[in-house]
Parts: sequence; C-alpha cells; structure tokens
Amino acid sequence: MLIPLRVRTALVVLALIAPLSACSALMSSATGRLSDNLATALLNQNDPETVRQGGPAYLLLVDALIEGDPDNPDLLRTGARLYGSYAAGFVTEPERARRLATKGRDYGWAALCHELSQTCDIWDAPFEEFEQIIGSLGRDHVEALYGCAAAWASWVQVNRDDWVAVADKARVETMMMRVVELDESYLDGSAHVYLGVLDTLLPAALGGKPEQGRQHFERALELSGDRDLMAKLLLAREYARLVFDRPLHDRLCREILDADPVVPGLTLTNTMAQQGAKELLETSEAYFGE
Repeated sequence: MLIPLRVRTALVVLALIAPLSACSALMSSATGRLSDNLATALLNQNDPETVRQGGPAYLLLVDALIEGDPDNPDLLRTGARLYGSYAAGFVTEPERARRLATKGRDYGWAALCHELSQTCDIWDAPFEEFEQIIGSLGRDHVEALYGCAAAWASWVQVNRDDWVAVADKARVETMMMRVVELDESYLDGSAHVYLGVLDTLLPAALGGKPEQGRQHFERALELSGDRDLMAKLLLAREYARLVFDRPLHDRLCREILDADPVVPGLTLTNTMAQQGAKELLETSEAYFGE
C-alpha cells in the first residue's frame, strides 16, 4: 500500500526525533519546541492553500507527539490550536469540521486540566461553580486559559446551528473575559476577537449582542495596531453584514485589501483575510442590494 507523501513526511520527522525517547525530559522539551515551531511556521505561511493541503499531515504529527507524551500541556495546547484553527478556517464539509473541532476542544480541555488540576471536569459543572473556578485563575494561567477557550470557541463556531452547542457560549465567554481581565493585550488582543465572534453569532432579536461584538472587534484592532486583518474581516462579515451596514462593510474590505499582510504571527490569517475581503466585496451588491 502506498503511503501518501504528507503522511510519509510526518513519519520521517517522527523517526528523526524518536531517538530522543531515551531521555523523557529531553524528549518532552524537544517535542514541545517542535510543536511551538510548527505552529509558528504555519502562522507565518503566506500561502493558505499550502496549509490547507498540508494541514492533515501536521495534525497527524501532533497526534503522534501527544500519543507519546499525553500529559504534556504544551503539546495538548498545540493540538487544540491546530485542530480548532484548521476546522474553523479550512474545512468546508460541516460534519468533518465538527469532528476536527471536537478533537481540538478535547485537547484544549485536557491541556488546561493537566496544567491546573482544579479545572478538571468543570466543563459540565453548574455554571456558578464553573465561573468561580475560572475567576480564581491568575495572570500566570493566561496562556492555558486562552488556549482552551480558543479551541472551545472554534467548536461552538462550527456548531453554530446546534442550539445545544451554542449554549456553551456562556462558558467560553467567561473564560475569554477572564483572559481580558488578566491581560487583554495577550496575542494582540485575540481574546477580544473571539468575544466579538461569540457576540455576533446571533442577531439581537435572538439574543445576540452585535454592538458589543463590534466593540470587541474594534478593541482587538486597537491592541494589534490595526495589523490583525482577520479581526477587521470578522467585523465586516460578522457585524456589518448582520446589522446591514454596507458603507462600513465595504470600507473595511477595501482597507484589508490595501494593507500589507506580512506580519509575524499574523501572515497566514492576514492573507486569508484578504481573500475573504475580496469575496465579500464581490458579493456586496447581491447581499445588500442597491
């Protein structure tokens, strides 16, 4: 049986790092660095199609690394980040997106649990108990808290037609708001981006908070120095279209297309944002009418 090239590439990388298993501490450190470097390389990629096509091999690689070190919160966070981002950003088949996002959410839960034992099994706890535990986490826990919340938010996003899944929105918001309280500038204000998406999942008539969502998107843009083009795209797509504001929508799209997408840590999402802005502008007249 022929093994696909992407899978063979992942296996070669695993073979190269396998000798490190002789020393568990060294292995953990090496795999942690590898996973961090992998995530960074993907975020700095300027060709989304390369990531789309090669993504499954990276997911398999991370799965294999976690299989060999299942209690490593750094690896689990990388798995959560990659699975959540890939499901929400690159997968168009709804059922497949849900499966991948579920795995990302579960990795996120496991990462937070391994790092902070008090958070284990709180996902279905009474909301007051959940809120109390999340509220007890401090500034040193921002990375773990954000990683878990981001993967969970991606799961809610790809399940936005499922009211049971959307009900989890309140818990994700609680986690992201705690991140904002502790360090709102973390990752250039990315917590605000997720909060903006959650607030605009539904129109105001159905319980959504579009104006609050707009404030979160705009704050994220302020914190990123206007460099996070994906935040600007989401402001156009999730807010401006929701409230039927074509002037804002079209202005944001043109600003995205005129911007330089190459920003360390944001190049991939900025490039995707430019593709999205082009599509939004092309469908603007059909969506808003004359």
